[in-house]
Amino acid sequence: MRLSTRLVVLAAAALATTAVTTAPASAGQRPDPTTDVRIIGFNDLHGNLEPPAGSSGRVRQSDGTTVDAGGAAYLATHVKQLRSQVRDSFVVSAGDNIGASPLTSALFHDEPTIDFLNMLGVNASVVGNHEFDEGYKELQRMQFGGCHPTDGCQFEKSFSGAKFPFLGSNVYFTNGLPALLPFTVKFEGGVPIGVIGATLKDLPSVVTPEAIKGLKFGDEVEAINRTANLLDFFGVKAQIVLMHQGDSTELEGPNDCKVLPGPATAIAKAVTPKVDAIFTGHSHQQYNCVINDPAGQPRPVIQGASFGRLLSVVDLKINLKTRDVVRSQTKAFNEIVTRTVTPDPAVAALVADAVAKSGPIANKQIGTITQDLKAAGNAAGESALGDVIADAQLAGTQSNSAVIAMTNPGGIRADLNYASSPAGEGDGVVTYGEAFTVQPFSNIMQTITLTGANLKNVLEQQWAPGVNPKFLQISSSLHYSWSASAAQGSRVSNITVNGTPVDPAATYRVSVNNFLAAGGDGFTEFTKGTNLAGGPVDLDALVAYLGAHPNLAPPAADRVNQLP
Repeated sequence: MRLSTRLVVLAAAALATTAVTTAPASAGQRPDPTTDVRIIGFNDLHGNLEPPAGSSGRVRQSDGTTVDAGGAAYLATHVKQLRSQVRDSFVVSAGDNIGASPLTSALFHDEPTIDFLNMLGVNASVVGNHEFDEGYKELQRMQFGGCHPTDGCQFEKSFSGAKFPFLGSNVYFTNGLPALLPFTVKFEGGVPIGVIGATLKDLPSVVTPEAIKGLKFGDEVEAINRTANLLDFFGVKAQIVLMHQGDSTELEGPNDCKVLPGPATAIAKAVTPKVDAIFTGHSHQQYNCVINDPAGQPRPVIQGASFGRLLSVVDLKINLKTRDVVRSQTKAFNEIVTRTVTPDPAVAALVADAVAKSGPIANKQIGTITQDLKAAGNAAGESALGDVIADAQLAGTQSNSAVIAMTNPGGIRADLNYASSPAGEGDGVVTYGEAFTVQPFSNIMQTITLTGANLKNVLEQQWAPGVNPKFLQISSSLHYSWSASAAQGSRVSNITVNGTPVDPAATYRVSVNNFLAAGGDGFTEFTKGTNLAGGPVDLDALVAYLGAHPNLAPPAADRVNQLP
């Protein structure tokens, strides 16, 4: 009832304000008056209230130099500065505000992050895949408030929920009814501006099935176009899209456009010309592009990296007579959230409170390392931190007779840095909070039996048609070679387990997290596994491994061999 009532109210408000006429101006008439509206967006914050550390807290510029960036209190100051430069503006998010968050937010089920977004004055957000990490009911709690059903209210005595709507025009219940608001309407500069939300249609492949039970996700273009037509019918001519889908890029600065065309580009080319700008997310990239709509008119398509390091700004000039955007005069840019400004005191106090309350758990030492353990892979796809995590998962599932462990790169959310303090002193200490930031999902380890043929098929599925490869991180017991020049499905060779070539007909006990076991990230071959046995939470396995291996050094990068 609450959802349908909100839709009726929005539609009625839009209709009531939009008696639009579009009669052409005769020769000699003055140009139609216009108004300027600034839209300030961000994406993939993931609860990063404190300034993110290491490479996660830097922005690469076009010349290759980097700038320290991010932190909620600095982001709030930049938003205020951007809003002070114009008369009319509003703030939006392209999704993944919560989920995969550092302990400072995650320990309290991301309630501090929602409080921050309310303080920031966010007006609308599309849902990302991580908004569903704890399921639809928890997303509804994030929207409407109330204490957690199991843990209660631990951050404050009560939780009021988000003061902005979570949007998802392509999110439905399995009976076809909308599960979220498809749009909202913001009135700025005397005109209504439609804000449409759409998340990635492939969302089921990047979350656990239990998290989205009872939901289905439709085609992005169809949902956006349907919603845009509805808004247009009601007279809402100025429209933007918040889309939790993005593309990869070459190395670039925040305002370059070296996108490797992928799903976001394809969607942007197909979405109706009624949409005037598209804010994207999900891929954690930075780009500022202009992609022509189906009518050949230029349209900004922009994304602001992740973790609150960039703000994506789109300045619209709107004709007050037609109430539509003058597309040729649209301007867009990404602004770096530098840490040279004065942090917003109210937000800084919120962050300090979250840090203090999470401190006793977050600051507990669990291990030591001798160098940085980086999440990013080398040319062959192997990363130092990925090696350590896979080794930890193998060690944690020895009681299941596991001989191999494999983990998905998307489950590794940050580096483990030797210099972990804000001032950058090298201490080598790893805290529980730092380990939690690396693996925040609380996935359950599961050990399954695969044949050697299954194992090869899993490794071949790292290359899906039309997208960049997703390299699984593997334990030291597994080695293989691959060649990019080989045909799809035949790239992997020389697979060994503990030094012995893999027999396609033999069976192997393989440990993966429950996300991969369910076929997540397109690794459907894992679903053919048999004799499933449960194991520890992935974070617990990592914590135990770090505790058992003090002064841990980066493993030799020799598990994956790239051939010509």
